[in-house]
Amino acid sequence: MMKDVVLTVTENRPLTPYVYQMELQGDVSAIAAPGQFVNLKLNGLYLRRPISVCDINGDRLTLVYKVVGKGTGQMAALPAGARLQTLTGLGNGYDLAPAGEAPLLIGGGVGVPPLYWLARRLRAAGRRVQVVLGFNTRQEVFYEQNFAALGCAVTVTTADGSYGVKGFVTDALPADYTYVYTCGPEPMLRAVHKAITTGGQFSFEERMGCGFGACMGCSCQTLAGPKRICKDGPVLLKEEILW
Repeated sequence: MMKDVVLTVTENRPLTPYVYQMELQGDVSAIAAPGQFVNLKLNGLYLRRPISVCDINGDRLTLVYKVVGKGTGQMAALPAGARLQTLTGLGNGYDLAPAGEAPLLIGGGVGVPPLYWLARRLRAAGRRVQVVLGFNTRQEVFYEQNFAALGCAVTVTTADGSYGVKGFVTDALPADYTYVYTCGPEPMLRAVHKAITTGGQFSFEERMGCGFGACMGCSCQTLAGPKRICKDGPVLLKEEILW
């Protein structure tokens, strides 16, 4: 169920030099599952900006985003009290049912945020959650302590070895896990797909036009034919992905 609502910014602060956390308040009832996203309307920009849902708590929505261009740059400057026209309840989120007793969550860069609400839900259901977070450098690391505070076993990797395990997320996979949930850049997802030994769900990052399936601009090929990342995804099953 998609809703077009106005949300109020209550907090907007940097977590790293380029990654910000924004808290918004309002009607978020259309957001039903971890892995869904919202589309923000920004002044002077034709296309809305899709941002993954990091967490939901009552009528409060947490977004974590990276400043990479004009739209996210405008977001970073928004003060508390700013109001944002927001499409909510977009996308197909993660299904928690196949998780098993020891699910593994793998996030890379700005693919980390949508895994947080998922981890919180899985921990609330009594699951033994393992998390591997991948970044390029120590300076880019965020949310390690947030996952740890949930009771997750957290491993951080950095490509340059400046923090945690040196290498990529596939260099730090645990020996024992029952299912995999992952989000991140496509090269990482491709490597995870090859490396894991169980089923899984993969959330794709993709440029989107409308955000709700009308323009077909974010279609990809799967075993079941073309699927729209914004509507049929962004979460796809490991078994249906074609590289």
